[in-house]
Amino acid sequence: MEFKGRVVDIARNWKTGRFRITFEAEEDISKQVESTTDKLLTITAKLFRRKRSLDANAYAWVLMQKIAEAVKSDKWPVYLDMLGRYGVFTHIIVRPGVVDRVIAEWRTVKNLGEVTVSGQTGIQLQCYFGSSTYDTKEMSVFIEGIVSECHELGIETATPEELERMKREWGVSL
Repeated sequence: MEFKGRVVDIARNWKTGRFRITFEAEEDISKQVESTTDKLLTITAKLFRRKRSLDANAYAWVLMQKIAEAVKSDKWPVYLDMLGRYGVFTHIIVRPGVVDRVIAEWRTVKNLGEVTVSGQTGIQLQCYFGSSTYDTKEMSVFIEGIVSECHELGIETATPEELERMKREWGVSL
């Protein structure tokens, strides 16, 4: 069962100490509820995030293809370069022997070098998430970076008005 909703009440059973959480669904989930009644469930509640639009993704790839043509490259290396410049990342510290395995699991990784934490030596990596995981705000920032690269190369992009319209459709205002 998956649905969009809100927590409307939290109570604690004074005998058992267990919590009871009441959700209010934004949609009709009656069929889903019927199939799960009296069954043990794994429950996950996370903040709702708008997913970026497929139009946003398509536009990003069109622009990266234009950049690739302008610099006589392929769009995949351009994509990886754009991730490194405008993408979302996290820092992790790994054992020196697994650096190559970690790099193989991420779209783009910058090796920031050796660090020592609590007497243990590791390698700090800046790991970039693929754009398919971006929400609308992250995708908007990514596309704005790509658009700025296009302008530097003299590549035509959507007008500022068209970009604003697209952002409104993606649910983002920057």
